[in-house]
Amino acid sequence: MIYERISENRNKSLALAFFFVLFVCLLGWLFGQISGFGYFGVALAAAIALPICLAEYYWGDRVALSIARATPATKREYPHLVNSVEGLAIAAGIPAPKVYIIDDTAINAFATGRDPQHASIAVTKGAVQKLKRAELEGVIGHEMAHIGNRDTRFMVLVVVMVAITALVSDMIIRSQFWHGRHGDNKGSAAIVVAAVALAALSPIIAQLVKFAISRRREFLADAEGARLTRYPDGLAAALQKIAADKEPLEVANKATAHMYIANPLKDYSGALDGLFSTHPPIQERIKALRAM
Repeated sequence: MIYERISENRNKSLALAFFFVLFVCLLGWLFGQISGFGYFGVALAAAIALPICLAEYYWGDRVALSIARATPATKREYPHLVNSVEGLAIAAGIPAPKVYIIDDTAINAFATGRDPQHASIAVTKGAVQKLKRAELEGVIGHEMAHIGNRDTRFMVLVVVMVAITALVSDMIIRSQFWHGRHGDNKGSAAIVVAAVALAALSPIIAQLVKFAISRRREFLADAEGARLTRYPDGLAAALQKIAADKEPLEVANKATAHMYIANPLKDYSGALDGLFSTHPPIQERIKALRAM
């Protein structure tokens, strides 16, 4: 059951990412059509993405840890936490990531780093103090799965594509405004209308795809984490405590919320809440774990 769920979630995540890449390329092509640049529009989108992607790739983990105000966790002060990370790293077949503590009483954790050789796991003091041994190991197993699955790198690419979508959309609208004022629009009227309409909607579409990918990766990490610990109930119980803990994580923000094991911000209710959530509903995740 666990392996089937892992395979299913991985395939769905890759399908969403593939759609995202095609969507960004389409925007670049539309920009090229209405600006007269042709297929150079796609190349321009890629040229803009490269430096942003490199910066995120090499320094994104430092920024995330700095925003969280995370400090290194020593084995002397947090022996069980550090030993659990080292043990589960062996089970996952990856180098032991660096361990950090976030000085906050909320229960949460996240993983970051461009690959398993440069990975870190940050856990709140609240998680260490409030979770039982098996529950904390379930949380660590979830984050170890993110590292082993290269989710940290995968989500960096998704964030970059969201940024590029916003930039190219803005270029399309500005280009259309410029050419419209001077009466020298390029391309057919249908392409111009489609380009402007898609450019206006694309930032919203990009965010929805980002959230959908993030939710799929959480389900996958739950399944992988359960495989590592061989005890799905541990993570399920930890998620139950996180759901009952209504305290928001003070150092979190919308830019880093998708990194955590559960949404660190206050939940917002509404009919469209599920579409704009970085995480699947905790009760659905618990139900899936209980069924393993």
